[in-house]
Amino acid sequence: MNIVSTKLIQNVTAVILAGGPSSRMKSNKALLPYRGGRFIDAIYRLLRSIFADVILVTNNPEQYEFLPCNKVPDIYIGMGVLAGIHSGLYHSNNPAIFAVACDMPYLKEGLIRYMASRADVGGVLIPESPSGLEPLHACYGKECLAAIETALLSGQKRIVSFFDHTAVRKIHAEQIAYFDPAFTSFININTPDDYYGMRNREQHIRDNAPFEEFSIKAAF
Repeated sequence: MNIVSTKLIQNVTAVILAGGPSSRMKSNKALLPYRGGRFIDAIYRLLRSIFADVILVTNNPEQYEFLPCNKVPDIYIGMGVLAGIHSGLYHSNNPAIFAVACDMPYLKEGLIRYMASRADVGGVLIPESPSGLEPLHACYGKECLAAIETALLSGQKRIVSFFDHTAVRKIHAEQIAYFDPAFTSFININTPDDYYGMRNREQHIRDNAPFEEFSIKAAF
């Protein structure tokens, strides 16, 4: 069993990206009911137990008054998730950020700590799963800001659009598998079917597993 440090990470800021329109969900997925709270509550609690500083990027801060963290808007409005990463990086007081989407329920503390310990001010540290690069579960350094701004100013919204202009290091699948053999860290919830399917699976586990076993599985 891996022993995970309980010390708060001081030199990397956790950034939760909550600026998307949730168009496929038809409602704000960050606020969907989940485990006795809201979806984003679970993500915030985990990150707050790992990082000393957590920032929420949102253009609607009034919807998240219940979260006791700094809330910042996009600087480049209407430019998608890349603008969210840019804002989190710009507003961070640390040299690097760990950026994650607000709809990823199966984050793994061990993998996050492993990545944060290798974050570099000089570029991007990104996991590579069997599905490809995972830019919504990645570390970005302050020196990426100029390249990101250039991409945004030229109208590019894809996160990877600035990768050719900065240092990019990959965490390969075999390294990730040490912490997350099923690669569930990168699952996100985009549609009502995703959401209700997730809840049904977790209910099935609750109904069929001993309490001790479910407690371990539910922690993800």
